[in-house]
Amino acid sequence: MNQNDAPAAASYKRPLMLRILDRIEKTGNRFPHPASLFAIFALLVALISDIIQRAGITAVHPGTGELIKVVSMLNAEGLRFMYSRATDNFVHFPPLGIVLVAMIGIGVAEGSGLISALLRHLVTAAPKRLVTAAVIAAGILSHLASSAGYVILIPLGAMVFAAFKRHPIAGIAAAFCGVSGGFGANFLIGSIDPILAGLTESAATLIDPEIHINPAVNFYFMVTSAFLLVILGTWVTEKFVEPRLGRYEGTLQEFETVSSHEKKGLIWAGISSILVLLVLLLLTLPEGGILRDPQTGSILRSPFMSGLITAIMVFFLLPGIVFGIVVGSIKNDKDVIKCMTNSMKGLAGYIVLVFFAGQFVYYFKHSNIGVLLAIKGAEVLKTLGFTGVWLLVSFVVLSAFINLFMGSASAKWAIMAPVFVPMFMLLGYHPGITQAAFRIGDSITNIITPMMSYFALIVAFAQKYDERYGIGTITATMLPYTVVFGLFWTLLLAVWMMVGLPTGPGAPIHLP
Repeated sequence: MNQNDAPAAASYKRPLMLRILDRIEKTGNRFPHPASLFAIFALLVALISDIIQRAGITAVHPGTGELIKVVSMLNAEGLRFMYSRATDNFVHFPPLGIVLVAMIGIGVAEGSGLISALLRHLVTAAPKRLVTAAVIAAGILSHLASSAGYVILIPLGAMVFAAFKRHPIAGIAAAFCGVSGGFGANFLIGSIDPILAGLTESAATLIDPEIHINPAVNFYFMVTSAFLLVILGTWVTEKFVEPRLGRYEGTLQEFETVSSHEKKGLIWAGISSILVLLVLLLLTLPEGGILRDPQTGSILRSPFMSGLITAIMVFFLLPGIVFGIVVGSIKNDKDVIKCMTNSMKGLAGYIVLVFFAGQFVYYFKHSNIGVLLAIKGAEVLKTLGFTGVWLLVSFVVLSAFINLFMGSASAKWAIMAPVFVPMFMLLGYHPGITQAAFRIGDSITNIITPMMSYFALIVAFAQKYDERYGIGTITATMLPYTVVFGLFWTLLLAVWMMVGLPTGPGAPIHLP
C-alpha cells in the first residue's frame, strides 16, 4: 500500500447498516447477564401491570365478549401468585422439559462419537455451496416436529458451520431463521395448521355459517414461501451475517476423515435408526394405531405428536448406543449414563437462565398485558380504514408488532381472528388470505423478541462459543433476516393478491 492509499484506508467507514447493527449489539450486550435481564423484565412486568390496573384500562375480547382487565402483580393476589408459582413457572416453562429429555438421547449420540462421525462424513461428502440452504430448509421442515428444531437443529447448525471452518454463530443464525423466522412457511402440512384453521373457521362462521376452512388453506402460499425464505435466508447469511461476524477467534474442531471402523458404526447406527422409524410408523400409521388419538383416530392431534420429544430422544439414544458398541466407545451401561450426565453438565447455565425467563413469561401471561396489547392493536388497525393490498400489508405489520409481546401463535390468532377474519370477509376477502397475512407477521419477529419461548435457549447456544454473546448479539445478528423476510415475504403476498392466486385448495383470494 502506498502513501496515497493510507488516508483512504484510515478514513474507511463500515456501511451505515453494519454500524447500526454494531451499535444494537454493543448496547444490548451492555445489559446485565441474560438471567439477570429476565429477572429485571419480570419485575418491570409486575410494576407496569399495577400501573395499568390502577389506570383502569380494559378491553373487550372480540371472540368471547369477555372484559379483559390487567391483573396487578403487586397486590395481594399477585404477590401470592409470584410466591407460590415460582417453582411451577420454572418446571412448566415449555423449553425446559423438551431440552432436558432431548439431551438424554443427544448426549449419548454425541458422547459415543456418532454426531462427530456424521459431521465428518458431511464435511467430506456435502457440496459446500449448499450447506447454508440445507440448514435453512431443514429448519423450515422441522416445524413438522413441533419444537424439536430449536433443540436439535439450531445447535447442529453451529456444529455444521464450524465443521466447514465457518463461524458457528452464522450456523445458529441460519438454523434459527429457518426454524423460527420461517414459522409460517413449510413444504408440508404441520401440527400448527389444523389449530389455526380451526380458529379461522370459528371466526368465519360469524359471517358464513356454512363455510369450512381446511388445514391446507394456506398450502400453496406456504410452499412458495418456503422456497423464497430458503433463498433469502441463504443470501442474508452469506452476504451479510457472516461478513459482519468476521473470522471466528475461538477454537474450531478439526475433523479427521471417517475411519473404516466408524463407517461400520454409522451403517449399524443407520440400521437402528430405520428400525426406530419403522416401530413408530407401525404404532402410528395403521388405523387404530396405539399412538393415534383414541377418540378421533387423528395423527396431528395424538399421543404421537404430544410426545414427539420422546421419539426424538429414542431416535438419538438407540443409534448412539449401537454406534458406541460397534466402535468401542460404549462398553456397558455406565458409559451410557456417563454420556447422559456429561450432556446435562453443559446445560447448567441454561437451567439457571430458564428459571428467570419462566418467571418473566408467566408474569406477562398472568397479568393479561399481552392480551390487552393484542386487542388494542387490532382496534387501531380496524379504525385506519385501509383497503386492498395496503389493508393486508398493515395487518402483517400489526401481527409482527403484537408478536414482539405475545409469543403463542394460536393465542394471538384466537384474539385476532374474530376481529379481522369477519371484517375482511365483509370486504370480499377469503379467510385464507387473512390467515396467510397473519402467519407472515407472526413469523418475522420471532427471531428478535425475548418473548419467544426459546429465545433464552438460543442465547445459551451462542454462549457456548463465546460467553460475551448476549441478547444484543442475537438481536443484531437476526435483525437482517427480520427486515429482508418482512419486506420480500410481504411483497410476495401483495403479488399473490394482485394476480389472484388461491392460497390453498378451495381458498381463492376473493369470496364468490
